[in-house]
Amino acid sequence: MRAAHSPPSLVTLVFATALSVLSLNMFLPSLARMGEDFQVDYALVNLSVAGYLAVSAVLQLVMGPLSDRYGRRPVLLICMSVFVCASVGCVLAESIWVFLGFRLLQAAVVAGPVLSSASIRDMYPPNEAASKLGYVAMAMALAPMLGPMLGGALDMLFGWRAGFVLYSVLGAGMLVLLWADMGETNTDRSSTFGAQLREYPHLFRARRFWGYALCAAFSIGGFYSFVTGAPLVAAAWFDLSPAMLGLGIGIITGGFMVGNFITGRIASRTRLTTMILIGRMIASAGPFCGLLLFMADLGSVWIFFGSAVFVGFGNGLTNANASAGLMSVRPKLAGSAAGLSGAMVVGLGAVLTSLTGALATPENAPFLVLGMMCASSFAGLLAVLYVRWVDHRNPLPDPI
Repeated sequence: MRAAHSPPSLVTLVFATALSVLSLNMFLPSLARMGEDFQVDYALVNLSVAGYLAVSAVLQLVMGPLSDRYGRRPVLLICMSVFVCASVGCVLAESIWVFLGFRLLQAAVVAGPVLSSASIRDMYPPNEAASKLGYVAMAMALAPMLGPMLGGALDMLFGWRAGFVLYSVLGAGMLVLLWADMGETNTDRSSTFGAQLREYPHLFRARRFWGYALCAAFSIGGFYSFVTGAPLVAAAWFDLSPAMLGLGIGIITGGFMVGNFITGRIASRTRLTTMILIGRMIASAGPFCGLLLFMADLGSVWIFFGSAVFVGFGNGLTNANASAGLMSVRPKLAGSAAGLSGAMVVGLGAVLTSLTGALATPENAPFLVLGMMCASSFAGLLAVLYVRWVDHRNPLPDPI
């Protein structure tokens, strides 16, 4: 009976979030070999990434509202069960189309970060929720650093299907952990789905929600531009090996972890928008100074990756606080707010990734990447300034 009534531990929510990140990036080193195994072009295999992101964006729009109506626990258990079955399907797939079908179903695991965030907001007031979200983000940031290395090692030793075997095992273990520990946190559910739908216009009209959500989306958007353009910069300008490039990308994740650690330590006693404002100023200043140095012909590998560290650190101060803020505008719709915000992050990330990939050339790569990072970070700064302006004009919650 404990699972149905007691709140989940923070460790459980961290694991649920980290598994979602691993499901996106752990198998990336195997893409080329998968294309050879299925005897198809790399572009078709790459749909396992692009298609997965598209489906996850749509699912986030659905999972949040469902969890607001029926609870976090049942939705998360169902989604994790789908992930386990889909992972087994990927292992057994003998054609690319069967594999892609099951791969898209794996996107159900995106319920992990969405509903973990909503559960934390259910359990804590806004500032304390930001602190807990900071610790969750700091811990799960290890996943994008370690995932590709683990996936590459498994591919070398056992072949690409070994990564999906591990997904199946981890998913099954996560399902057991959720069943045992994931108590329901949503105690204020709507009586009917229709009653809940009548609440949505209040969220959509809430100016603070859109300010916080856009701030979160543009903050992470700068990172998308960086990881898209960094390989071209590393090859064309600095002749870095893949290993050194991986180290450079890991540095920005390290900055993100430090920023989240600070958030975890002080967010519970600091105004949300103050933390976000500081983070956005730091994230904007880093690539702006780096761009100026490159324009002055003073650019170097240290300048380029050092600028990205500022973005990672600033995002660490921003994202947990922005997430807590957007879910606090309408607490009864915390899951819907988290899902809509997550879909915005993925959608904007896809746009910025496409723009960076289309516009970057060997000649302009560092200027374009730093410029995109600076512009995205500054847009996030404008979004939080808008929230501060709304707070000044209307100190009370947005009128219903």
